[in-house]
Amino acid sequence: MKLNAMFAGGALALALTISAQAQSLTAANTDEILNAARGYGSATLTAQSNGDPQITGKVDGITYQIYFRNCTDNKNCEDLNFYLGFLDLKPKFEVINDWNMNKRFSRAYLDQDKDAVVEMDLDMVKGVSAEYLDSQIGLWTLVVGQFADHVGFKK
Repeated sequence: MKLNAMFAGGALALALTISAQAQSLTAANTDEILNAARGYGSATLTAQSNGDPQITGKVDGITYQIYFRNCTDNKNCEDLNFYLGFLDLKPKFEVINDWNMNKRFSRAYLDQDKDAVVEMDLDMVKGVSAEYLDSQIGLWTLVVGQFADHVGFKK
């Protein structure tokens, strides 16, 4: 009887593991990532100049990109790079430094033209749940709004 219970328990654990793996999303799941982004505003799937996928989205009137990174043959990507750059918005270095000193989960900098930029990365090599992806896109939308306010972006 104990042996049957052990096999039943093992079978259940295996079934749960397989079920969890089936629900795991990677950066190769472009349609699911696009749909998750659309849950927070408009979003379209296009391609970067190298052919890798890219999502361009809009939250509260602010346009951002999600770049798919470390791709093989323009698919089977390993991670996402959330990117927001404000053209011709040139805050002082101290404003950017204050963001990096007081905020977590993203990094800000001044690009080569001294424009304000903020980025966030999501490693998806081993896969993430749909719920975790949604929470990270939700976090990104908070970053977008807070960074826009922080650097003085006017809609």
